[in-house]
Amino acid sequence: MTDGPLEFGWFLPTSGDTTAYGVPEARVDPTPEYLSKVAKTAEESGFDYMLIPVDRACWEAYITGAFVTANTSKISSLIAARPGYINPVLLAKMISTFDQMSGGRICINLIAGQADEEVKSEGVFYTKEERYALMDEEVTIMKLLWAGETPVNFEGRFHQISGASVNPKPSRQPRFYLGGGSAAAWELSAKHSDVHLFWGDMPERIAQNITELRGLAASHGRENELGFGMRLQIICRESEAEALQAAKDLIHHIPEAMRDRLKIRVAESEANRRVQELAAEKGLWIAPHLWSGLTRFRPGAGIAVVGDPQQCADTLQQFIDAGCTSFCLSGYLHDEEAERFGRLVRPLLKS
Repeated sequence: MTDGPLEFGWFLPTSGDTTAYGVPEARVDPTPEYLSKVAKTAEESGFDYMLIPVDRACWEAYITGAFVTANTSKISSLIAARPGYINPVLLAKMISTFDQMSGGRICINLIAGQADEEVKSEGVFYTKEERYALMDEEVTIMKLLWAGETPVNFEGRFHQISGASVNPKPSRQPRFYLGGGSAAAWELSAKHSDVHLFWGDMPERIAQNITELRGLAASHGRENELGFGMRLQIICRESEAEALQAAKDLIHHIPEAMRDRLKIRVAESEANRRVQELAAEKGLWIAPHLWSGLTRFRPGAGIAVVGDPQQCADTLQQFIDAGCTSFCLSGYLHDEEAERFGRLVRPLLKS
């Protein structure tokens, strides 16, 4: 639904954590104990789900998700479905089993736009265009398997299935999330997603994008089924000066040469291009308290909300007013920032 209560997700740093990139002493290695600590802190701080990443530097997401779910009691896991990685009948069964074993605590992140170089390194050789078409088929198959009592037959460009079924069925159809800026990503989101997550941008641009995506969803009869959210970093401290120093410390030791390598790596991603465009046009601050520093060295959603609690809340409120009800956040260190957000920022926000 496009209206409703606010929901908040947090990020599980399965490739490691830090307060200062490029400083070995500041690094926190991913361990079962640390990841469990982050998940439990996020749960205690009121977050609804954990985003579990699937970058090749990260731990395997479904196994990690099962582990953190077993070590928490309420928080869900948001885990990726990536086209071409897992047969859709098996993936549907994995997800529905996870759902039943956890009391419905799984949701699905649709990711098709990763860099060709990365997916090829993992044995997937579809083009980006093919991956979006393949994902459309695979999500359609999973929805059919979860919804129907009769065996599923499917004839598609990539998959031919005869008499498929899964046991168990999920307790409810898992929610689908998608973050992406390309036309293909928007079309897939309009057709299948429950939440489209935008990466950091100007609130007025997000409001315009929401209007356009609602129109696309309406063409699939889903105008009132697609919700909207933001994928953002957050750096909140008791004072603005402390927050600014924490942001500066995070990137101070990263070599500038990493920026050029990043531009090459993300050249095929529309969402990454938009983030780089904003950083080039606006500099370190794309708007008051919206900082682009991380995007200079990190792919993905690197725009950060930076400030004291009221400044962070006011900035997030602009996106709420633009039409966003879902926020997928991350910050450094991930256990400490989750606790600060729950204690200092969340009580200041209104839907």
